[in-house]
Amino acid sequence: MREQGASTPGVDRRASASGVDHGTSACGADHGTSASGADQGTSAPGVEQAAGPRAAAESRGARRAGLLVTLVLGGLTATPPLAMDMYLPSLPEVTRTLHAPAATVQLTLTACLAGMALGQLVVGPMSDRWGRRRPLLTGLAVYVVATALCAFAPTVELLVALRLVQGLAGAAGIVIARAVVRDLYDGMSMARFFSTLMLISGVAPVVAPLIGGQILKVTDWRGVFAVLTVVGVLLGGVVWARLPETLPPADRHRGGVGEALRSMRRLLADRPFTGYLLTGGFTFAALFAYISASPYVIQEIYGASPQTFSLLFGLNSVGLVAVGQLNGKVLVGRVSLDRVLAAGLTVVICAATALLLMSAGVFGDVGLAPVATALFVLMSAMGIALPNTQTLALMRTRHSAGSASALLGTSSFLIGAVASPLVGIAGEHTAVPMAVVQLTAALVASACFVGMCRPWSRHAGTADGHLPARAHNGVGEES
Repeated sequence: MREQGASTPGVDRRASASGVDHGTSACGADHGTSASGADQGTSAPGVEQAAGPRAAAESRGARRAGLLVTLVLGGLTATPPLAMDMYLPSLPEVTRTLHAPAATVQLTLTACLAGMALGQLVVGPMSDRWGRRRPLLTGLAVYVVATALCAFAPTVELLVALRLVQGLAGAAGIVIARAVVRDLYDGMSMARFFSTLMLISGVAPVVAPLIGGQILKVTDWRGVFAVLTVVGVLLGGVVWARLPETLPPADRHRGGVGEALRSMRRLLADRPFTGYLLTGGFTFAALFAYISASPYVIQEIYGASPQTFSLLFGLNSVGLVAVGQLNGKVLVGRVSLDRVLAAGLTVVICAATALLLMSAGVFGDVGLAPVATALFVLMSAMGIALPNTQTLALMRTRHSAGSASALLGTSSFLIGAVASPLVGIAGEHTAVPMAVVQLTAALVASACFVGMCRPWSRHAGTADGHLPARAHNGVGEES
């Protein structure tokens, strides 16, 4: 069947308007915007040779520009893992230093997550009205200030409040990165680009806990926030200097709050869009249950050191990144995105079930290795589930990318914020709550996927009432 994705004229228009020329041609554009950075700038055979050295230099410049934008968007997407994961090895130390119970200290994660959720709901529509750069730079500036103040928090209550502000400001990077992807890419190219972003942002979970564990060797948890502040300053400088505006003035919304609310209402009225939104949200809840509980499960229950925990966390992140690249480089374009998503959800359910059985003592005292293996499998499956839910949802809308991205991010972070305190409800000495939350979230995600997305059927139109970019199942069918 005819592939429509990245070859639609609107994609070329959006890419050129942003000042980032990805070098797509009228045919084969899906390959030209494969988001790998290596394929951008390709055209028909012999064109570059015929055009001479000047055209070759322009082609190389376009590839470098595309790679730079990819790295900048990856850095923005890596903001949440940096803010969360570098801080994770120090959670037990924060509990002792501030003389607070574990459940209260876990609220520092919940507050940051809730802030990121609510912030996206505000910044997304703002970026549809005023463009991407201005809200992004403002958010990064506030993020740096809040992160620096976290390093001096004298009480856990103030730390929770500052983490909320940090999350609200950090939301700008998350939601606008997704909106920029939607500005520049479509169809299969968008799916591949999200997988590429997972490779880049996946480096942060690999490196961040390792850095956090090493920082704790020479300083306390406050030093972690000092490092995060420096990272925020560097990222803000790169965005200021290198990230162009990707939303032309002609494509911006002129309405205020009312128009933003109407746009979101139209999106939520589309049942497949809402189904993918909830599927991704509850899948993320299973992921965040792991993020929130794993420092206590690995270090307190199984007696691992902060450095061992950081190593295991990094290995799990490697699994997520590797499977994400398998999704983008091998599966996308060959297998229906809905089928790949269904397979990912099935693996998450199986891994969460195994964790629950081991945590409940069904197999006796299993030790750390089997539990770590199950967590590795669960995290790796996220490399399939999360990028495909985002892609399938954004493929339902060709306009209001900021609002759509905000709804996706807000739902995921709010549901994750609810899951965070639940994992500690039975104390610090059992992993059963973590496994229960993960399994329940995965089952609900699967129910939303099957019941609302109905992957076996075709969806007519898009969430904003326009013709679909390409089929929702990613195989080029007219939806």
